[in-house]
Amino acid sequence: MRIALVAGEASGDLLGAGLIRELRRIHPTASFEGMAGPAMRAEGCVAHWPHDAIAVFGIFEALAHLPRLLALRREIADRFLASRPDVFIGIDSPDFNLGLERRLRDAGLRTVHYVSPTVWAWRPGRVAGIAAGADRVLCLFPFEADFYAGHLTQAIFVGHPAADALAPAHDRAAVRRALGLPDDGLLLAVLPGSRAGEVSRLGPHFAGALAELVRAHPGLQVAAPMVDAARAGAFRAALAEQAPGVEVTLLDGRSRELLAAADLALVASGTATLETMLVGTPMVVGYRLAPLTHLLLRAFRLMKTTRFALPNILANAEVVPELMQGDCTAPRLAAALEALLADPAARAAQRHAFEAMRTTLAVGADARAADAVDSLLASRAARSAAPVAPR
Repeated sequence: MRIALVAGEASGDLLGAGLIRELRRIHPTASFEGMAGPAMRAEGCVAHWPHDAIAVFGIFEALAHLPRLLALRREIADRFLASRPDVFIGIDSPDFNLGLERRLRDAGLRTVHYVSPTVWAWRPGRVAGIAAGADRVLCLFPFEADFYAGHLTQAIFVGHPAADALAPAHDRAAVRRALGLPDDGLLLAVLPGSRAGEVSRLGPHFAGALAELVRAHPGLQVAAPMVDAARAGAFRAALAEQAPGVEVTLLDGRSRELLAAADLALVASGTATLETMLVGTPMVVGYRLAPLTHLLLRAFRLMKTTRFALPNILANAEVVPELMQGDCTAPRLAAALEALLADPAARAAQRHAFEAMRTTLAVGADARAADAVDSLLASRAARSAAPVAPR
């Protein structure tokens, strides 16, 4: 059996590695090839292309790279149309993978898209296009499958691998010591985003909120994980301008450990809110889109959700305070954090809701995803083996 995969970015590489590991359990002699990072290569995937070949961010950067990306997609399609693997699996990166999947499927190959695009948040009309390209869509969240009802594509909830890997820390003091932080006193984790635009838009407001909070709670410890030196420099500049004299420990990554050690968190909307929820840390969520992006979304009514923090979307209720765009200001963020600090019952309510959601998502995602792919392979094999009725 030959299985082709295309995974862009580090998150897709990790998803692909778990999927390969479980597929090999079902099919020990299967071979794997495609676009892969170090985690997938460690599981035996032959990488014809590196996983960061399609890792571009933002509309203008994508436009600048468009000729190269289109040529790369044609190259991948031509290779797999010639070699015809048993199944093609596109992992996330929908702008790149969905068009590739459609071309391969139109040519008779079986296709799977792993990680549903956010049709529940904006541009729900994309469901029809996704259905045209993928025989199966593997969904990380249970509510996503509902968006595919009535279309030919079979959408399957497989759970979230992060929920299988993360849980509240049993010894938070030990985690703090491992991070080099004091093991007593209140600890606030601050995550202003991983991309340059996020840190530039959110950093000053997050820093201003810290200044207000530390004035009210002089013994409060604050730490922030940084993905690289550039983000650390940008956040240091925001702190110097908006929170002079406030001591913030900047860590080299290790966001999950910091979240597990913290008493509460101020988090940029995105994957970090999921990780914060899974480790059971109460949070306030803030976000600011680029002004032009926000204007276009509002003008064309592309946003179809009234909530944007993942815990609130999962619960269909405001479990955590979320402050968006013009509401995401230093005074409002500080007030929301102060309310959490002052109300143990509110923190406990968040933790209780988080544990229920973690249980829902922690269902063995790697194995369920592999089973969904195997069922597609089995259905194809059954059709191929069926006798042809005489005309």
